[in-house]
Amino acid sequence: MTLAPHQFWQDLFAPGALTGDDAGGYLGHFPAALPDGRCIALPIRVLPGDGTQAVASLILNQASFAVADALADVLASRLAPFAPEVIVGVPTLGLGLADGVARRLGHRRMVALGTSRKFWYDEALSEPMRSITSPDQAKRVYLDPRMLPVLAGRRVAVVDDVASSGATLRAVLAVLARADVVPVAAGFAMAQGQGWAGALPPGMGFAAAIASPRLGLGADGRWRPQARD
Repeated sequence: MTLAPHQFWQDLFAPGALTGDDAGGYLGHFPAALPDGRCIALPIRVLPGDGTQAVASLILNQASFAVADALADVLASRLAPFAPEVIVGVPTLGLGLADGVARRLGHRRMVALGTSRKFWYDEALSEPMRSITSPDQAKRVYLDPRMLPVLAGRRVAVVDDVASSGATLRAVLAVLARADVVPVAAGFAMAQGQGWAGALPPGMGFAAAIASPRLGLGADGRWRPQARD
């Protein structure tokens, strides 16, 4: 099946409707499966470098409401066993997901981290942050000091859109550690490869609604899952 760019992240395809080709590879998109077998079409994005490495991309704020809701449903159900009392949302694309997960868990609010420094923020409650999709855009992630009483002594789960290299997760955990907060779990709409695993401290839970591999370019021009990240 060939999809136009505007179709990505818009539909929940029936089980088996999206597959790789007969050669066991992928061309324009990767089918990411939900637990019930339905699939979301993710565009394949070539990473900077020699053109032989790629990832399947998910941009949550461009997804349809149906897709975003399905991802929040699954993630909330997978985080529920960790019994989080507060959801911490990671900017920017993790904030909407964190809101949806917190609502599904019956919470009255969530705590949003930020990348825009308000005048009352404390620089000590911040860390530099980068992402795999914006490698040249260094920014800082901040915890609003007014949120410290909301987090103190509570079971906290961090929610973001995609777990990939683990760099963002490391920055977020460092900020929370400055506030003496150790999350019980981290949850994501998608786990992209396995590079994030090294950022997860021992004993911290992990959950993702869907998963996609890192991809390598074959001699036939098709993308295939890499054995290792």
